[in-house]
Amino acid sequence: MKIFTNADFISCEDDNRVFRTLIEDNGRIVHTGDTIPDNYADCPVENLNSKCVVPAFADTHIHFESFSFFHSSLDCRTASDFDELAGMIQTHRARSKEKLILGFGCSAHSLREKRLPERADLDTMTAHPLMIIKYDGHAAVANTALINKLPSGVLSDKGFDPKTGWFFHQSYYHAVNHISKSVSLFTVLKNLIAGSDYLARKGIGLVHTAEGVGFPMDLDVDIMRLASLGLPQQYRTYFQTMDVQKALRRNMPRIGGCFATALDGCFGSEDAALTLPYNNNSNNRGVLFYTQTQVNAFVQEANRAGLQVAMHAIGDAAVEQALIAYEHTMKDFPRSDHRHVLIHADLMTPALIEKAASLGIAVALQTPFLYWPQEPVAYLETILGNRMNQLIPLKEPAAYLETLLGNRMDQLIPLRSMLKAGLLLGNGSDGPCTLPDPVLGIHAACNHPNPNERISAIDALRMHTHWGAKLSFDEKERGTLTEGKAADFVVLDQNPLTVTIEKIKEIQIEALYLNGTKYSGPHTGSTGLLMTCVRNKIKSLWRQA
Repeated sequence: MKIFTNADFISCEDDNRVFRTLIEDNGRIVHTGDTIPDNYADCPVENLNSKCVVPAFADTHIHFESFSFFHSSLDCRTASDFDELAGMIQTHRARSKEKLILGFGCSAHSLREKRLPERADLDTMTAHPLMIIKYDGHAAVANTALINKLPSGVLSDKGFDPKTGWFFHQSYYHAVNHISKSVSLFTVLKNLIAGSDYLARKGIGLVHTAEGVGFPMDLDVDIMRLASLGLPQQYRTYFQTMDVQKALRRNMPRIGGCFATALDGCFGSEDAALTLPYNNNSNNRGVLFYTQTQVNAFVQEANRAGLQVAMHAIGDAAVEQALIAYEHTMKDFPRSDHRHVLIHADLMTPALIEKAASLGIAVALQTPFLYWPQEPVAYLETILGNRMNQLIPLKEPAAYLETLLGNRMDQLIPLRSMLKAGLLLGNGSDGPCTLPDPVLGIHAACNHPNPNERISAIDALRMHTHWGAKLSFDEKERGTLTEGKAADFVVLDQNPLTVTIEKIKEIQIEALYLNGTKYSGPHTGSTGLLMTCVRNKIKSLWRQA
């Protein structure tokens, strides 16, 4: 039992409270208020020195195993040109004993050459097998040394371009699956420990991770579920598959994510599905990867099985396809509290927002995309621009069309409009695409590039706390500083409700407490984590018996 006092505790409840004292007992909150009750007077006290305390943060969409792997490998996102990229590769090679190098984060928008490297470019940088995954996580480029290690089945896929060395769509997934075979279980666990430590130092205590790509036989799903029994945070795994039986055989309550459950592509590859063409190519409306019939059938089967469904949809056409499937499913088999999810939902028109709200759909969005160096606003303006440019041939009055449809950029992650409609919103990173950092996510939400879509600091906080927990049905146990819930909280050096919104990004994490205990870093290696996971699994089975 411990008393935490002399801080601004922000509860993040629906009716938010700010109080000065929190008391924890056996990992749970037993008292909140401004004074210490007499029956707790003799308990040990921790003075928080006028800091600010909020519930532990949630990241509601991250590919945790991928993030952990690339966090421990080669991060290319800060490279300014090919020469600097080559230096990064050579430095990494000199200190690494890996059989091959997997890098992440390459973006034409942040490179002086203003193009992505190709096979020939990488060949000049290293003769060691090398693959660099594009910043959006949906494609990759390899040098000749790595390509020569891949089986003919991968190289014969139409998504592979042998001239440029780029892998797209299924060829990308197949190549990554093949490469992952060379990574040992103990290396994976070592990376997960380091990734978990990174999240903890950003104040993250609840993680919604999408798994099911990169490993043969879906081993990443099983490894993640095992590792979650020993890592300090709470993990909720979403299985990225449309094979409902795979999730049911593992007794998993949720299904979906990106990749196999992605309805469209992304803005970076200009294959996010749009109802109107891209501004820079009147013949391109992006790609819907599945027919409406296929999406309807998947969601219907998963919903009837009682699963929570989450699907990647970035463009407005993909969002519409998802909502049609959810509506079809609700008519087929109504559920009062399904909490089905749209992931990303980057382009949401007023009509789509209203439709999602009427169906009770939740949204796992990522505000860091609003300030993403690898995909800057200037680029998005080029490809999305103003829909008016495409509608003039319809010969409708310009003022009418502007009122009806407006600027597509104004509909990019429209936070205030979503909240006003009553949508449940959770915020996240889509790591490894952006580095997990809830403070920066809160800052972006309060400083939306479209001033009309900015939200308050308390609502931005709730997206990473209360609402993030609610998105995964965890609101009874965590997400707010409420008596009876887990004593999971973050100590901040400043109060996000009182600093100016422009300075929210400067707030620092002082400490993370999980079950009332201060996180001080990992205490074990791969073997120790594996033993802890097995021990906790046996305890769990014993309790169920």
